[in-house]
Amino acid sequence: MEVMLKQRISSAQELLQRAEQLCPGVEGHQKLCSKLRAELRFLQRVEAGDLRVKESHLHSTNLTHLTAIVDSAQSLEDVVALLHVFAYQDASGRRQTLVVDVVANGGHTWVKAVGRKAEALHNIWQGRGQYGDKSVIRQAEDFLQASQQQPLHYKLPHVVFAFYNGVSCPMAERLRDMGVSVRGDIVAVNAVVPEKEETDGGGAESAEEEASELTRVDCDTVVASLAFPAQVQEEECRRVNLDITTLITYVSSLSHGRCHFTFREPVLTEQAAQERRQQVLPQLDAFMEGKELFACHAAVHDFQVILDTLGGPGEKERAQKLLARLQLVDDQPSERTLRLTPSAKINQRSLTIFGTGDSLRAVTMTANSRFVRAAANQGVHYSVFIHQPRALTQGKEWRATPI
Repeated sequence: MEVMLKQRISSAQELLQRAEQLCPGVEGHQKLCSKLRAELRFLQRVEAGDLRVKESHLHSTNLTHLTAIVDSAQSLEDVVALLHVFAYQDASGRRQTLVVDVVANGGHTWVKAVGRKAEALHNIWQGRGQYGDKSVIRQAEDFLQASQQQPLHYKLPHVVFAFYNGVSCPMAERLRDMGVSVRGDIVAVNAVVPEKEETDGGGAESAEEEASELTRVDCDTVVASLAFPAQVQEEECRRVNLDITTLITYVSSLSHGRCHFTFREPVLTEQAAQERRQQVLPQLDAFMEGKELFACHAAVHDFQVILDTLGGPGEKERAQKLLARLQLVDDQPSERTLRLTPSAKINQRSLTIFGTGDSLRAVTMTANSRFVRAAANQGVHYSVFIHQPRALTQGKEWRATPI
């Protein structure tokens, strides 16, 4: 046991070092590191004699699962979250939560890292696990149900189950039939011929139960070994809906080189400083390039009112050129938008603009992150491109101080 304990502590220390260098700043990174530190402290207390545990407890630590998470994250590109909790409704309408170990490919891929051995997984599937154990197949059903309620840019996330200690061939086939991708070693099973004869009575068992009862895992025979592929290329959404804040930002004098001023209004001075640090227009142009550009009547009308009131000659000229590039569409908020409860952050104008983008299945460009967060808090997640705001400033330059 002492040798095993030292090996476990060494593994935990090495894994923590790998995790600390993994995806720094990504959501959930600190949560993962905290779990590893807690596991390391537990093992060190056992070594110091502060805790007495059975040898079997050392086998059942969380290290195997945490190792699988770190390995998965290192094998994938564009990881955006670790141990992320998604909320969804089950078949009966009850709110449930689901932890996705690694969210990669910019959010388009959900990975569940599975560290348990193939034999244990197969036994649970057969109903021979401990009370309360949930089979991987049942977990996959939860993942698929949750993913169907969390589209990203109108595409459902791709669910991947990564097995780091193998998975039996029938389980892998069942997962693939469900639409779940499998990664890891797929091991063979041996048929077990039942001694009892079939009877006419006693109700038919499901194909899943029948198949699992007649097989035993052969961990020494690897049928296939499936590694993570290169990053999955998702076709980018080609429709863009422009919010009022984006229309203003795009034509603002601040965005066109006139940012070397200190204005009387502190908010404008701060926006000018932001623009000097990072130009916003190149970001907008890069995102809009080659895409269909839309704006609804509500957005264009209110933009025009603001422009007529505050816009300078250059800003008005740029506005006409921008509007000529857009397809003007009727206000048509989506059904889920109409179910949102209005509040201080959710006004009718935003509901109309974002809701129309949702109906168009377009990505809405906006600087209105407050609305996006408030809608998300009510369960409506919009496809958005969020940027920094820029106000119309040309008419206020005459009383500003050049810097």
